[in-house]
Amino acid sequence: MKHTLIWVGLIGSAILSTSPSSAESLIWGVQVEQLEHRYNDNGSNAIAWDGDAIVGTDELKFVLRSEGEFETDGDVMETLETQARLQKPISTFFDAVVGVRADTPEGPDRFHGVVGVKGLAPQWFEVDADLYLSEHPSFRVEAEYEALITNRLILTPSIEVDIPFTDDREIEIGAWGPKLEVGARLSYDVLDRSIAPYVGVHYERTFGETRDIALEDGKEGDALFFVTGIRLMY
Repeated sequence: MKHTLIWVGLIGSAILSTSPSSAESLIWGVQVEQLEHRYNDNGSNAIAWDGDAIVGTDELKFVLRSEGEFETDGDVMETLETQARLQKPISTFFDAVVGVRADTPEGPDRFHGVVGVKGLAPQWFEVDADLYLSEHPSFRVEAEYEALITNRLILTPSIEVDIPFTDDREIEIGAWGPKLEVGARLSYDVLDRSIAPYVGVHYERTFGETRDIALEDGKEGDALFFVTGIRLMY
């Protein structure tokens, strides 16, 4: 892990060394893509969120990302992930990403270096692909698309695949046993793009050894949730 953070630090220093002058306009804001209540027929309830705080310029941004899920039934923080990231453009539509990630849920903590890309793929799919470097490396790719039904009514399908490269039994992960998350959310822009309540569905499924571990522990290998939430942008 020490060597991982050294390499991430070196990459970050290289990005900073090419940062623009202080004369450039400062950009800042907060974007919460998901702040929602998830529930299903089995009586499972959770509060989930996914959001970024951003400050910087067009040429270099610092992003603080938070993502998590709190199970209200058991009063347990099921997942809690925090990332500190630097983003620098490498093309018209994509940024390079470097940073660190901390997983601090209920249970063992995990820390990773982050290297990846984020941007718009052809057909305007928003893509985020990250390699997490640590004793338990993994790869994650996320994609979503905003389909305008009207100027205010928007359907946003999304998909996320998380692939672990090694076993991490303490947190019930098996090598090469991916986790899939698929969702679709229908939102309505109440105030421009700043406030948008939504409803939708969210499906999770594990595969391979990760699924086997869950079933051995008496947990379900998949779950379908109905969601109600709000998207915020400042």
